[in-house]
Amino acid sequence: METRTAALESPAHRQRRLRLGVLLLILAITAVVLALYTKSGSVAFRLSAPDGSGPGDLHVAAKPTALVLSVVALAIAVAQLWRGLSGRRAAVLFAAFGIAFVIAFICWAASGKLFPLTNQIQGTLALSTPLILGALAGVLCERAGVINIAIEGQLLAGACAAAIVASVSGSFLVGVVAALVAGVFMAWLLAVFSIRYLVNQIVLGVVLVVFATGVTGFLFDQLTGLRDGSARFNSPGTMQPIAIPGLSAIPVLGPTVFTQTALVYAMVAGVVLIALVLSRTRWGLQVRAVGEHPRAAATVGINVLRVRYQAVLVAGAVAGLGGAYFTIGSTGGFSKEMTAGNGFIALAAVIMGRWHPLGATCAALFFGFTKALQGQLQVLATPIPTEVLQLTPYLLTVIAVAGAVGQVRPPKADGEPYIP
Repeated sequence: METRTAALESPAHRQRRLRLGVLLLILAITAVVLALYTKSGSVAFRLSAPDGSGPGDLHVAAKPTALVLSVVALAIAVAQLWRGLSGRRAAVLFAAFGIAFVIAFICWAASGKLFPLTNQIQGTLALSTPLILGALAGVLCERAGVINIAIEGQLLAGACAAAIVASVSGSFLVGVVAALVAGVFMAWLLAVFSIRYLVNQIVLGVVLVVFATGVTGFLFDQLTGLRDGSARFNSPGTMQPIAIPGLSAIPVLGPTVFTQTALVYAMVAGVVLIALVLSRTRWGLQVRAVGEHPRAAATVGINVLRVRYQAVLVAGAVAGLGGAYFTIGSTGGFSKEMTAGNGFIALAAVIMGRWHPLGATCAALFFGFTKALQGQLQVLATPIPTEVLQLTPYLLTVIAVAGAVGQVRPPKADGEPYIP
């Protein structure tokens, strides 16, 4: 039966199986090598919340744990290389592989030291929030057939607008509305020039990023250069965390995950809402239709240009909300180019997530995890340069586009102008 199944395997499927298997095997062998070089001693995983509440520290023998988990990762890699994994079983095993590799890596890096696990979880959520909102904006645009390279500019415009308006008005809600408007304005520019005037969408996206960088930098210089300008125009403060009754009392995860600002909860609601809208509503079906085959959609009465305009403008609002998180959600002030390339990482999450809201969210969470881990490694003084982790999102995107994790195909009409 196994021979018969192998004979029926298509060349494309076999190629993807081998690519992913080799990739996992390389990572698993790396985990085994790290486990062998792990120092004797234990890793103390701090489970206490930032306020000190919680069960305390969990001590784990570093080298035995790393060895066991690296062997588990190696077994999964061999299974993928030999037979291939598919379906729900594959999803579970790939998740187990990722968890085993990460914990084995932490055991190597933090042997004999303290690893604040709750800080890692909280940092991952904080750094992932704008990435997820930016990725959702990219998904909405590209499922409608419009490439959104300008996510970075939309985030930056939202961050600047939220800081200035919230400072002047003294209201976080007004600042959020201003961020939405700024994101929609940037998206409107993208929509008008790409949909109506048929400008090359990739070039247009780069131009809009430069435009947003220049305008926000100019406003920052002009407003903060005034007397008491920083206090009047760039001191919005940060939103206070809101604890969810019941859930916030859960040990370890409660104070860390379920005590967040309103923008984080809005991000979670946005993920669920956009996933449901794209998959279960008539408008979502229209968005996907105009992104795959706009002429076929037009033959059944769908106004292709209107649907594309709507999708791009909604995406701009979502990205503007992500920009607001940079200022009134975390730092409490605006600075030049503070988004620091997060829009491009969000675009990478769109590709890694295969243009699906949930997939893009998972990819953004992983990228947020690696960014949070950079700070932890600096504190632990590990020999691995933090620049290696900074390369991870882009390296994984290249691997994904190369087909190592399966077929990665954008919507067929993505980036193609539509002329009625």
